[in-house]
Amino acid sequence: MDFLPFYQDYLSNTLSKSKFLLLRILVWLLQVHKQVRIERLAAYLPIPILYQSRRKKIQRFLVEPCLSLVLFWFPLIKLIVEREFKPGSRLTLVLDRTQWKDKNVFKISVVWRKRAFPIYWQILEKKGSSNVKEQIALIKPVLRLFSNYELVILGDREFHGVELSYWLKKRNQISKNPIYFAFRERKDVYIRRSKKNEKRLQDLNLTPGVKTFEKNIFVTKQKGFGRFNVLAYQKRKYRNYISEEPWFIITNLDDPSEVIKYY
Repeated sequence: MDFLPFYQDYLSNTLSKSKFLLLRILVWLLQVHKQVRIERLAAYLPIPILYQSRRKKIQRFLVEPCLSLVLFWFPLIKLIVEREFKPGSRLTLVLDRTQWKDKNVFKISVVWRKRAFPIYWQILEKKGSSNVKEQIALIKPVLRLFSNYELVILGDREFHGVELSYWLKKRNQISKNPIYFAFRERKDVYIRRSKKNEKRLQDLNLTPGVKTFEKNIFVTKQKGFGRFNVLAYQKRKYRNYISEEPWFIITNLDDPSEVIKYY
C-alpha cells in the first residue's frame, strides 16, 4: 500500500526509515486482513523473526513517543484541514462518545466531506456519560489547533447543561476567531426572561414544522451563567411519522435556520 505523496512527505520527515516502513506494513495489514488485534497482526507481519518478537515489536512501536497525538497526529490533522479549508473559514466539530467493548471512547471530530473525521479522543476510565471537566479537557487542545478558523461545536443531550456552553462563551470572548456552539438540552430545563416569566422547555406550545427561537434569555434556575439563545423545534408529520421528541437547543448562533442546518 502506497501513501499519497502528501502523506508520504509528512511521514517520511517525521519518522525514521524503519518506523515508516513498519507503519506502512501495519496499515497494509489492517486493510487486507481487517484486524486490529496485535496478536493477529503479529501473526501476519512479514518479518523473519519469532512470533513473540513480532508481537513485542508492534507493541513497542505503538507506544513510541513520536506517535503521540500531540507530536504526530495533531500536525497531520492540521495539514489535512489546511488543504481542505481556507484559514478563516468555518469548521464544524462534533462531540460524541461511544462504548467499544470495554472501552468508553470520548472523541471530537471535524465534519469533512459528509463524514466525521476524528481529531482527538480520550478513553474514559469509567462507564457512562462524560462530565464538564472531561468535555473541556477534550475541547481545549482542539481550540488551540484550529485557532485560525471559525468553529461550530455540536453535541447531543449528553452535553446538556449550561456549564460547557458558558465556558465556550467565555472562550469566544478572547478567541481571535468566533467560536459557536449548539447543544441539545433536556425538556425539563427552565428558561426565563425574568423571575415572573419562567417555564420549562417542555411547556412551550410547539407547532410541528414551526421554529420557536428565544434570544438572549437565561437557561436553568442557576445564576451566574448569563444569557443564551434557545431553539425549540419539532419536525412536521411525514408519511404518518411524527418525531418523538422536539429539539431544544442552546446556542450562541443568531439564525434559527442555521442552527437547524448544523444540528
